[in-house]
Amino acid sequence: MAPLTDILGRRITYLRLSVTERCDFRCTYCIAEDQQFAPRAEVLSLEELGRLVDVFLDLGVDTVRLTGGEPLTRKGLPVLLEHLGRRRAEGRLRELTLTTNGSRLAAFVPALAAAGVERVNVSVDTVDPDLFARITRRGSLAAVQAGIDAAARAGLRVKLNCVVQKGVNDGPEHLDALLRHAGARGHDITFIEVMPMGPAAFDFARHHRPLAEVRADLSRRWTLVREGFRTAGPSRYWRCVETGGRIGFIAATSSCFCAGCNRVRVTSDGTLYPCLGDERAVPLRALLRDDPSGEAVRAAVAAAITIKPDGHHFTPTGTPTDMARGMNATGG
Repeated sequence: MAPLTDILGRRITYLRLSVTERCDFRCTYCIAEDQQFAPRAEVLSLEELGRLVDVFLDLGVDTVRLTGGEPLTRKGLPVLLEHLGRRRAEGRLRELTLTTNGSRLAAFVPALAAAGVERVNVSVDTVDPDLFARITRRGSLAAVQAGIDAAARAGLRVKLNCVVQKGVNDGPEHLDALLRHAGARGHDITFIEVMPMGPAAFDFARHHRPLAEVRADLSRRWTLVREGFRTAGPSRYWRCVETGGRIGFIAATSSCFCAGCNRVRVTSDGTLYPCLGDERAVPLRALLRDDPSGEAVRAAVAAAITIKPDGHHFTPTGTPTDMARGMNATGG
């Protein structure tokens, strides 16, 4: 079949695959404390996840990011990593990455490296241990740092992700500490705006702060130089002269970078979302289970790309969206 191209001519080469909606943290902007999860029968098996990735590879996707929830809580995940590692060795999968909260990273580093994972994105919203525990509602910064250190020792590149919340972790004492922390260890860092799709749409209006303000605030204390560096994701990058580190900004709500979007997302129950900020979706689970050849899934994926919108439906005003799903269901 022809490579995936939507009606605006955007070539789809990047799949973000959620392997589970479960997580061992309960970050306030992402997942409810009493979160109810889908029955296990509705979750794709590891074999089904592997077959689904193969469909996307057949359609020209060459970059896969494993997400969650927390992907490293998925029982048996090394089986999927081995499958994807074979696709890497065959040259069908150009880049395999992982987003994680880092709590279990240390134990998984050997399997990730063996599969050809070269970079991990680790969620670290602050390097203040007490605030970290409050934001995650059960996380240990020390355990996360141990995982980051293990990944770095194994040669994996590490990028830190920080969701900036107004009045929580957007003060100079927090953001400057993160910049120094990342720069001293040679890690890139990306700041991300909160989005109106957390538990009960989160308290978006209270905690949203446009990243243009954050960048301007940082520029008063640090020398930031624009860089042309790009990854498969939507970050726009600057270099911090004082630390030597690279800083990314994803203005997911206040800005629109949709014209160059090359991504789709599939949830752990097999639902394809052509856009994170749009509720239109195509269920793939039944097709995957009823047709082992994959032909029906290929046709459904190709058709789904035609409903990829020209832009997301997030607004910077705090107006609630119609999205019932949380970030843990789709991955960031």
